[in-house]
Amino acid sequence: MHTALLAPRPLDALELPADLDGRDGVNRANGRMQIAAANDLDAIHAWLARVADSKATFETYRKEAERLLLWAIVQLGKPLSSLTHEDLLAYQRFLADPQPAARWCAGGGRKHARDDPRWRPFYGPLSAASQRQAMVILNALFSWLVSAGYLAGNPLSLSRQRARRAQPRITRYLERGLWDEVKAYVDALPRASARERERHGRARWLLTLLYLGGLRISEVGINTMGDFFARRDASGEERWWLDVLGKGERRRLVPATAELMTELARYREQRGLSALPAPHEATPLVLPIGQSTKPLTRAALHTIVKGIFAGAAQRLRDAAAQEADPARAAGGTARAALLESASAHWLRHSAGSHMADGDVDLRMVRDNLGHASISTTSLYLHSDDDRRHRETEAKHRIDW
Repeated sequence: MHTALLAPRPLDALELPADLDGRDGVNRANGRMQIAAANDLDAIHAWLARVADSKATFETYRKEAERLLLWAIVQLGKPLSSLTHEDLLAYQRFLADPQPAARWCAGGGRKHARDDPRWRPFYGPLSAASQRQAMVILNALFSWLVSAGYLAGNPLSLSRQRARRAQPRITRYLERGLWDEVKAYVDALPRASARERERHGRARWLLTLLYLGGLRISEVGINTMGDFFARRDASGEERWWLDVLGKGERRRLVPATAELMTELARYREQRGLSALPAPHEATPLVLPIGQSTKPLTRAALHTIVKGIFAGAAQRLRDAAAQEADPARAAGGTARAALLESASAHWLRHSAGSHMADGDVDLRMVRDNLGHASISTTSLYLHSDDDRRHRETEAKHRIDW
């Protein structure tokens, strides 16, 4: 079989013939290597081992390295260590429309387990932002392999470095009215059976955590209820905080407002736990339905949120279908389509946007969400934690 007809397989199940494994790649360095890598797969594994303790980073890096390696051997019939600058430009164009889709994209955009024969490296075309992220990660891979003495040069280093543009205004968030529709949908979820009550309670708690805490979906999966703690402020009042391990292994303190703690107690008691967590308690922030206490995966959490958005969108469509005014009906349908396109990260953007709209000091929004900065000048600013807690509690509410 011609090498270009090989089917894409996950990195951990990949076996490459000698002419494609990179041992004789034209970009291999001749000097002494700093890693024990005989071929391209070994080199990628060495690169990934650096981030093995961060699940989210590891999976993101593996995905991009895996996609490029598979494209090189399947589409071009050449090893990764023979790729040229021109090849990488062609790869970036490929990311915008991976073809043939049957070979590269999972059917229906669905995610399949890595050992499932239906697994594919893509779920469809990548957005411009995702393309840029992919190339940034691959540039880091090539640079590291050069530093490790595995490659002679980085084919991406020849790319034109564009000046960074000002970040566009955030548009992927739910305006207040649409956010109210989501909450109304959750409030209306059936609660006749114990399992339905558990699903309702979990949906309500997950949205509360993502919105009031401004957490990323990955942060919900890796942090635990034992990360909540109380301390007294200067006036002697007890305040609760959530110590979040976040992006880039950075920690931040998120104000656990009275409203957030009430929802936590509500969720815990529904699951048969004490109202407040014990220090260092290992219970995941969000639990599976049933008796299991294993943390939910990022994909599972995404699925829950997308299901909530889809249900709320359907309610909007049903209401629009009953609307006598064509303009109002069209508006309801458009809002439903927007909601259906939303993801869990929209709730984080919504939290930040709503806090800013509610006149929460932008320095406090920055600290609550764990952003590096608002702008260059914010590097010189520091917000008082107790005041941040008071202002967040007063101005950022979910109001179930």
